[in-house]
Amino acid sequence: MGDILDIFKARKSVNSYTDEPVTREEIDKVLTAGKYGPSGMNKQPVIAIAVTDPDMIAKLRKMNQDVMGMYERDPFYGAPCVIAVLANKESFTRVYDGSIAIGYMLLEAFSLGLGARWIHRCKEEFETEAGKEILKSLGIEGEYEGIGHVILGHAAGELHPDFEKKEDFAYYID
Repeated sequence: MGDILDIFKARKSVNSYTDEPVTREEIDKVLTAGKYGPSGMNKQPVIAIAVTDPDMIAKLRKMNQDVMGMYERDPFYGAPCVIAVLANKESFTRVYDGSIAIGYMLLEAFSLGLGARWIHRCKEEFETEAGKEILKSLGIEGEYEGIGHVILGHAAGELHPDFEKKEDFAYYID
């Protein structure tokens, strides 16, 4: 088995994508990785909505821009797939559980050779009537909180160079 630390070190957030679509098989693998993230008391409160429909991506983009109040740039960087990650509000570990699911998805995307990035404002999007209507249209019942988006696609251009990592990250008590 390879050293997963090498994958952690090599993964980068991507902010420029080609028009090449992401395959259903690739999306399924990314979603499966998120499903295997740990959750508090194994409650598994996290759900994911994979969106490749350009009209729905445009709707989510507008909702995200409305939260930011910025309309001059695409918060999804032109990615052809947007995954909304939400978690059941009844779970007191929902933010943590959803966050680690996103982390697993980002790592799996990188291992597949895809570009990916975590995008915020999912919480605010799915608090709106439009967001609630999306959930209802999918037959999702209950109260869910948006945790974040994973955008996926094929990276256009070079990845960002490594950033220096801070030295004072870890402390020991022996």
